[in-house]
Amino acid sequence: MTTAARADTLLGMRVFRHFENLPRDVRGAAVAVGNFDGVHLGHREVIGEGGRIARASGIPWAVLTFEPHPRAVFEPNAAPFRLTPFPMKMRLIEALGPELLVVVPFDAGFARTPPRAFVEQVLVRGLGARHVICGHDFAFGHGRKGTPELLLWLGDEFDFGFTCVHEIKDADGEPYSSTRIREQLRSGRLSDAARLLGRPFVIEGEVVKGDARGRTIGFPTANIRLGEYIHPALGVYAVGVRLDPGDAAPPYPAVANLGLRPTFAATEPLLEVHLFDFDADLYGRTIEVELVEFLRPEKRFDGLEHLRAQIAEDCAQARRILAGAGGVHRARAAST
Repeated sequence: MTTAARADTLLGMRVFRHFENLPRDVRGAAVAVGNFDGVHLGHREVIGEGGRIARASGIPWAVLTFEPHPRAVFEPNAAPFRLTPFPMKMRLIEALGPELLVVVPFDAGFARTPPRAFVEQVLVRGLGARHVICGHDFAFGHGRKGTPELLLWLGDEFDFGFTCVHEIKDADGEPYSSTRIREQLRSGRLSDAARLLGRPFVIEGEVVKGDARGRTIGFPTANIRLGEYIHPALGVYAVGVRLDPGDAAPPYPAVANLGLRPTFAATEPLLEVHLFDFDADLYGRTIEVELVEFLRPEKRFDGLEHLRAQIAEDCAQARRILAGAGGVHRARAAST
């Protein structure tokens, strides 16, 4: 690449989708490096340490991450697993306060980069890093042979400081990790996942047309395909919905079915969301669905009347849960 990398600006954070030929004013930063899928509380500590070092040293605060997720390159046929697809990950990182986000395009060619070459090409020549920060389990370079110890040694050679953030554990003495969060979501343990994430788990996506069966039985739904998101436990959830992703306003209360709709023998998992007391067209709109509590697994019904009765019961239970949780408000079509 011979031209300066173009930056997009997300609120106060500049985003570069390449690491070559960065502008002079963004070089020499304290760089927190990692994949950061989920941007959970452990990730926040690594990124936050970068901010503390940057402020103390009077240098820029940067985050370096990789897209797509390396696992998608190494295991292209694996089941969906992302906790935070890139647009959401970018917003969550931006909310922590860094000035710069550098996104390294990850493909099979880049995966073959030896660890030393990664440090020299990306961190030294690309970013001109003054200080590098990573988590204790960060691995990089071909075969994941690069370690925090190697970064420490190469920091001496290339004259950058290095900080390895020790393992961060929760109140039960267990480490924060994206793997644990995925396991909790697959088990329907939303409150456990939320404690590690530091926020509820959210699925964001465009509302697509479904088969309109919900409307025919009195429960119209906004339907979202999961795409690269991990598939949490299939079943029914009490949820909150934001019509504008990232909006700070309380979410609208709703109930959602996540799954294959066994009554109708569907083949593709779908998130079907019924917003309470709401009557507006959401087709084509990107919304954010916050999973609050798992109500029950999916099951097959003998007919529409049994299905309608169960949905009514699910709605009543979800209303009670969301009213007790606080932070949700009644949706009105006029507010859209």
